[in-house]
Amino acid sequence: VQLQASGGGLVQPGGSLRLSCAASGQTREMTAIAWFRQAPGKERIFISCISDSDGRAFYEDSVKGRFTISQNNAKTTTYLQMNSLKPEDTAVYFCAAAYYCSNLTRIYRSWGQGTQVTVSS
Repeated sequence: VQLQASGGGLVQPGGSLRLSCAASGQTREMTAIAWFRQAPGKERIFISCISDSDGRAFYEDSVKGRFTISQNNAKTTTYLQMNSLKPEDTAVYFCAAAYYCSNLTRIYRSWGQGTQVTVSS
């Protein structure tokens, strides 16, 4: 499966952005889509995942209540709605596909190219 992430940009603290991850190719094989982020000089960390086999969603603690992961009806695009953004949310955001949701990067077989999110006044 090939993934294309988009939707990043510059936003003020407290603002919102919606990221999109478009999947193409053998989309039926990997039914979990996750978002990770990587700040400069730091490791890539898990943010959220949705399992389209049962619709379950998972979130990292620091984004619970602020970020929402969802999919379109065809399950070909996964969104990450980010509200109440903070400067510490600044990072490159990546989407990734796997057979099941996990917070481990090594579980994910396909990765999108990343989209920059900058939260600054």
